[in-house]
Amino acid sequence: MLRALHANKPAQLLIGFLVGLPFGFLLQKGGATQYDVIIGQLLFTDFTVVKIMLSAVVTGTLGIHLLRSLGVVRLHPKPGSLGASVIGSLIFGLGFGSLGYCPGTVAGAVGQGSLDALFGGVVGILIGAGLFAHVYPRLRAGILSWGDFGDVTLPQLLKVPPWVVVVPVVAALIGLLWWIESSGA
Repeated sequence: MLRALHANKPAQLLIGFLVGLPFGFLLQKGGATQYDVIIGQLLFTDFTVVKIMLSAVVTGTLGIHLLRSLGVVRLHPKPGSLGASVIGSLIFGLGFGSLGYCPGTVAGAVGQGSLDALFGGVVGILIGAGLFAHVYPRLRAGILSWGDFGDVTLPQLLKVPPWVVVVPVVAALIGLLWWIESSGA
């Protein structure tokens, strides 16, 4: 069944759309699409976004590794490099810091009618993606390949079963969430 779904691109788009709608709704209800909340996060005065993201990471980590352990899914990590991480972080940070939205929250903000997200965010994403696609061939052989570490995962690097890494990382993230919440942030 999953192989048939993997080959069916229209079904994948429909599933993405059907999952994306409640995701955007929950982002909006959680306050993550509000400019003031995003800027508060950048100024370390409002930790709503961190709590949402950490909750998503905990849920996703447990879910994907449980499905992997049951043989339902296989992981296909993409190769990475220090250069690609630095360039990606700079591009993301520039957009995030200047507009106050990340790609997920900009979509939710457009859905709630924020014109700054539509004209600044969506137009900025399209222009940025176009510029990156234009310079990618030159970057790929240069800075993007600097510090290449391949497609190795942390459990592979440590030569341990995935759950040996997943359990303490999830426990640490839950502890961090508890600490943020108990500190009133």
